[in-house]
Amino acid sequence: MRVLVLGGGVVGVTAAWYLAADGHEVTLVDRQPGAALETSYANGGQISASYAEPWANPEAPLKVLKWLGKEDAPLLFRLRADWRQWRWGLQFLVECLPSRTRHNTIQCLNLALYSRDCLKALRAATGIAYDHLERGILQFYTDANEYEHGVAAAALMREYGCDRVVRSADECVAIEPALAACRDRIAGGIYTASDETGDAHAFTVELAKLAATRGAAFRWGATVEAIETAGDTVSGVRVRDAGGRAETLSADAVVVALGSYSPFLLDPIGVPCGVYPAKGYSITLDVGDHRGAPTVSLTDLAWKIVLTRLGNRLRVAGTAELDGWNLAMNDLRCRSLVRRTFDLFPDAAERDSAVFWTGLRPATPSNVPLIGRTRYRNLWLDTGHGTLGWTMACGSGRALADLVAGRRPDVDFAFLGERRTV
Repeated sequence: MRVLVLGGGVVGVTAAWYLAADGHEVTLVDRQPGAALETSYANGGQISASYAEPWANPEAPLKVLKWLGKEDAPLLFRLRADWRQWRWGLQFLVECLPSRTRHNTIQCLNLALYSRDCLKALRAATGIAYDHLERGILQFYTDANEYEHGVAAAALMREYGCDRVVRSADECVAIEPALAACRDRIAGGIYTASDETGDAHAFTVELAKLAATRGAAFRWGATVEAIETAGDTVSGVRVRDAGGRAETLSADAVVVALGSYSPFLLDPIGVPCGVYPAKGYSITLDVGDHRGAPTVSLTDLAWKIVLTRLGNRLRVAGTAELDGWNLAMNDLRCRSLVRRTFDLFPDAAERDSAVFWTGLRPATPSNVPLIGRTRYRNLWLDTGHGTLGWTMACGSGRALADLVAGRRPDVDFAFLGERRTV
């Protein structure tokens, strides 16, 4: 079949790769001049399959209220006169019910673990390089009460197949010696040896090159303006190139992998898409000759940030800001990442080398992504992965290719067209 993939981030490119591997004639369209130049460009770098719980849980509403108005809050709602935000927020509250949280946790975890296996298989088959490390992920706690809660959560997640192992403060330092600099503040940690890290941008760029060798075509610098329909079928996709020339592309199947911008194409044709952007921030630091930078990927539970080694760089990322499609950089949130990094690891890197970034992560209220067929028989979704796009990309792409081919994916997940996920 001729397949159009709309979106050139890590989710869109992995979908294109698996579809091309199935023998389809694939064309990917993206407004940027190359792969992974928006949300996938400078994320936290974690393949955090064992930490796939959704934000929406029974404790979340009180935390959100506590954080309202705090510029450095881990999750900050900037209330706007925006019906999309209010609709998303109300549905988020529904997803915080215990029964919904359990369902969503299982969905996210199943897909994340499957995706990690798909990534390993892809790496073994292609030798793709992207500064990946297989040293696990260590969550550390500086608050004793939060640590106790984390220990209880780890026991629950082990029932779902996660290898979360509780570690004492001294054991945390043994796993990551750089933590010795803040040992007196650590209450304990949770370690998952099977999780990985890597540069999502580098991976996506290299995978696009590999997909091209399998016949996939890439239309960079082409903005998708609208999806055109006729009856129960997508008849074409209207795009405009960098020179302003409009064109309508046709295909046997169309995949929407446009992240936070998916609703603008789907709402006009009556396809529900409960995606709203959660703006995240990161800094990238040059480690240089400094010896105090961690090599094991860390999650700082107090500040809800991750620190990941990517070659000779240290990526520090976190926070979520629900402020619409606003990409303005918040200097306070950026500087907070720098301050916390050097507070914990004084000799981590060159302080003045920090490169700031922000991007819009496409979140559904449940945190469960939207994957599968829509009301139009040749229109497919692969979007809404929130903070787990890098973690879930390979599994989503592999599953989508199976669905397009009429095969049942090898993962227990509520795909669209079978059961509703949100």
